[in-house]
Amino acid sequence: MLRYLPYLLAGTLFGFVLIKSEAASWYRIQEMFHFQNFHMFGILFSAIATGMLSIQLVKRMGEKRSLEGMPIEIPSKPPGKVSYIAGGLIFGLGWGLIGLCPGPIFALVGTGSLGALVVLAGALHGTWLYGALKQHLPH
Repeated sequence: MLRYLPYLLAGTLFGFVLIKSEAASWYRIQEMFHFQNFHMFGILFSAIATGMLSIQLVKRMGEKRSLEGMPIEIPSKPPGKVSYIAGGLIFGLGWGLIGLCPGPIFALVGTGSLGALVVLAGALHGTWLYGALKQHLPH
């Protein structure tokens, strides 16, 4: 169990940052979708830049290993897949309707938000439904 402690601490810190930066705020998310404020766009653009730089560093540093000793491999993905567009639209519609994406759901559950528990239940149901239908969907 102690080997999972760093992950728990990192997740707790991430949740704290999400709450304090107001990235889990329904009002901030609605401001973004209505193009009323740059706050969330700034957070998203900085996350995209950080992710891109991190992946490039991992790719250029040669063979790296995970904490479990497994080699880290970042496979290339084929460009222009319709499923990426459909998945992005479904994710975006859900984000716009609910006002939360997966990370802030857990952060808000950690703050004691009952509404976030309902959203978490819906997200878990959607994940289960995808798993049940995955073999019948085009990939």
